[in-house]
Parts: sequence; structure tokens; C-alpha cells
Amino acid sequence: MATTENQSGQALFMISAVARRYDIHPQTLRLYEREGLLKPSRTEGNTRLYSQADLDRLETILTLTRDLGVNLAGVEIILNMRQKMDRMQHEVNEFMAYVKQEMARGVGDWEQRLGTALVKAPPATRVRTVGMPAARPEPAPAPRAKRDE
Repeated sequence: MATTENQSGQALFMISAVARRYDIHPQTLRLYEREGLLKPSRTEGNTRLYSQADLDRLETILTLTRDLGVNLAGVEIILNMRQKMDRMQHEVNEFMAYVKQEMARGVGDWEQRLGTALVKAPPATRVRTVGMPAARPEPAPAPRAKRDE
């Protein structure tokens, strides 16, 4: 396969090699680029060079079109949705790491803050333990009926 390396040592593949490897015409790769589905890098001489990430994306495109019969407009929508989902997953992971960090940091000073609270509350109303029901206030007694005198 006709390959070269970029400055970080990553293998880059020329269009002819990619076309042979995936049994597609080079014009198909150019079409995918025109449609915005692939964005290979270029040399100073304007030769397309495909990275491993480009090949992974191409494999997804080919699976969608060949195996599942999705048209290029559908492929674009699916790829955009996957990209959005990946971003959202990254944001959720960052948020969860932040919450874990805050919880780990806050457990130590939580007891101290409870001890110096201006209004003391019984332990059952301070913290709800996972798996245990929250403390419920006692119901008020029912009003007594008036008796005729």
C-alpha cells in the first residue's frame, strides 16, 4: 500500500492505495470528499493523504452504504449524529469526573460544616442514605370531635 508518514509518525495512505484496499473507485473517494463525508489531508502538491481516522470513517461509510443501503444524505446525518453523541458523552464524562472530585473533596468537610451549623437538626433529616427511606415527619393527630354538653 502506498503510504507515507506525517511529522508525528502516523501512517498516511494515498488515494490509489485506499481505493485498492476497499475495492472502490478513486472517484468514489473524491465524491465522498465533495459531499463532506471525508476530509483527507493534502500534501504541498495537493495529493490526498488518508489517515487511520479517515480509513475508520470510510469503513463506517461503506458499511452504511453497502451493507445497510443508506444513501449519502442519510450517511451524513448519521455521521453528524454520532459526532454529536460523542461530544455529549465527553461532556457527561467530564461532568461525572467533576462530581466525583467534588464529592471526594466535600465528604471530609461535610462533617465539619454540620458540626458548626447554626440550626442543629437530627441526623435523619441531614443526610438521606442511599437505599434507606427518607425520614418522614409524624402525621398530625386527627382533630377531636366536639361533644355536645
